[in-house]
Amino acid sequence: MQPPILDLRQAIVQRVQNNDKQQLEEVITGSVGHDERTLPGLGVLFEMIWKEIDAQEQSKLVDVLYNHLQQLQPVTGKA
Repeated sequence: MQPPILDLRQAIVQRVQNNDKQQLEEVITGSVGHDERTLPGLGVLFEMIWKEIDAQEQSKLVDVLYNHLQQLQPVTGKA
């Protein structure tokens, strides 16, 4: 009998669920702006946050994201 297969969300949650607040912050700060392999983990953590905050907080996050994106230079597609 094969062991149950964890999906990516479950694996990420299991990896961090026993972390204290400082460890969670270190996971986030250690992942932001680094290797792209960390992006799925950040996505799962963001999804957890998004589901727990109210509409006003969601709107604020969207505003922050929108404002940041507006400040970026357009991508031309040329290397």
